[in-house]
Amino acid sequence: METPRLKRINELAKKEREKGLTPEEKLEQQELRAEYLAVFKNNFVNQLEHTYIVDEKGNKRKVRRKSEKKD
Repeated sequence: METPRLKRINELAKKEREKGLTPEEKLEQQELRAEYLAVFKNNFVNQLEHTYIVDEKGNKRKVRRKSEKKD
């Protein structure tokens, strides 16, 4: 997510604490936060997809989702 959008999220949060937001600003804030969370989750999933666990014997295995485990 680019810096101007993050700045806008922070501006709206500050204004909300100080004065309150108009209905239009509240909607904008919700949309920006949803976009931020989507980007965050996507980046986190990508990071986990490239993560391996090394056991005490030195064996590497890829991290899998709980739903993928057969154990």
